[in-house]
Amino acid sequence: MTDISRRNLLTLKQTFAPPDSGPEVMRKRYFPNVPLVTHEGKHVRFYDDLLKGKLVVLNLMYADCTASCPMITANLLKAQKILQEQVRQEIFFYSLTVKPHEDTPHKLKEYAAMHHVGRNWLFLTGNPGDLELLRNKLGYVDPNPEKDRKDKALHSGMVRYGNEPLSQWSSIQGSADPAWIAEEIMFVVPRAMLKTTARVT
Repeated sequence: MTDISRRNLLTLKQTFAPPDSGPEVMRKRYFPNVPLVTHEGKHVRFYDDLLKGKLVVLNLMYADCTASCPMITANLLKAQKILQEQVRQEIFFYSLTVKPHEDTPHKLKEYAAMHHVGRNWLFLTGNPGDLELLRNKLGYVDPNPEKDRKDKALHSGMVRYGNEPLSQWSSIQGSADPAWIAEEIMFVVPRAMLKTTARVT
């Protein structure tokens, strides 16, 4: 190889940026780092403060919902208790409102108290545009725009869960049996973090 060829090859190598890691690809595509407010009144960033480096469970809801939201919250509470018994690593639950113009931090705090939600679970509100961006990026939208506009809570029955550091993500119906929800979530938990080698059955 000539000196000119070597120089050209070196120039080409310097032109291209190194490839992004799995978590970085996921962050750019699905996890906008928008500002949010917790039901405790704390200001946080979606990716930096809630997702990065964590095992997480995500769902949509709104405080005045009388249909699926209370049932899904109850199911996730039961699943959370199972996970706390089975997993050594902390798993964080985040519920994002689809009605941020109505769901103030105080209103979400009342909802959390009514359902006896404890540690490692935050209910989140914020700017309507930011919540709408998250709803879209997380896949809680109907492909039919007209249908989606009529009911933004249409896909709120799905629960997303993932291991952010390993870029492992999946989803399950929030109406499923809590033991099944817990078992599915445990598939993104490193085996070394399980208190026993057995999965939930």
